[in-house]
Amino acid sequence: MDADFAAARSGDLILAQVEEIGQHRRVQLTTGRPSQLFPGDLVVLACGARYAPDQFEGLAEIDPAGADMLAGGGCIGRMVARNERIKPATRLLPKGRLLDGHGGAVNLDQFALPDPERPADIPVIAVLGTSMNSGKTLATAQLALGLRRAGWKTAAIKATGTGAFGDYNEYSDIGAHYVGDFTDAGMVTTYQQPLPRIRRGIERLLGEGQRSGAEIAVMEVADGLFQRETARLIADRWFRQRISGLVFACGDAVAAAGGVSALSRIGLRPDLLTGIVSCSPMASAEALAATGIPVLRKRDLSDPAEANALASQVMAQWRRAA
Repeated sequence: MDADFAAARSGDLILAQVEEIGQHRRVQLTTGRPSQLFPGDLVVLACGARYAPDQFEGLAEIDPAGADMLAGGGCIGRMVARNERIKPATRLLPKGRLLDGHGGAVNLDQFALPDPERPADIPVIAVLGTSMNSGKTLATAQLALGLRRAGWKTAAIKATGTGAFGDYNEYSDIGAHYVGDFTDAGMVTTYQQPLPRIRRGIERLLGEGQRSGAEIAVMEVADGLFQRETARLIADRWFRQRISGLVFACGDAVAAAGGVSALSRIGLRPDLLTGIVSCSPMASAEALAATGIPVLRKRDLSDPAEANALASQVMAQWRRAA
């Protein structure tokens, strides 16, 4: 272990002591179970950035005088902005960087999935949204459930975000054939990561999904359309060529219209709308009228007939592009 915190980079494992409990009162263990935190506890967290408009923006920087717990999944860094509706970050005192037997920093990327021998050859349904908490994870899980019920071996993948077990566990609970997220590709967070690394991570996850026997993938992209890494990813030609279907989660009809318009400017059009807007029949009707795109509720997504209809459409698009 060393105390060269100036050399810390995203993914490095940091030993720290809990000083003051703030927003995050618990940390997720490697089993996925949240463990209560108490002042004086020693914890090992991963250095990382975070972009979460509902909580914090933070950078992958370690100040030896004090650091912040940016996410309950175990992310430590320096908070630079906070949503006023939540408490300040839990404060930590860094003790050292973990080193391996050769004296190098222990980093999450040392445990990443390998690059596939060749790009995965399965159709991908992307799930995008207007923002945090627009319904993306629920849509991904329910659609994966519907596809499983229809007989498809489905990969449920979280492509971007900040590492935590919540979404991963939700995908696992519905019985997806393969579940993976960007942490499996060696990133504690995708915020401030270069686009080639994010693309490479997605290819690793899709490759592992196909190697595990998945026939189709449902892939959630975190945050809203205007978040920097999301905007760069979905505007990239590689992304447009890589996906064969698109689901868009939004909160109301205005968000639906604005999101569909923004997506059209980069050559994307959703196959269906879902999310919070789908909870209201009136809002759903408004969204349909404004966009011409059908709105599906969570029980529609999990219905095998509806999911299979989308899968058939996606498979046809995938074959045309092959």
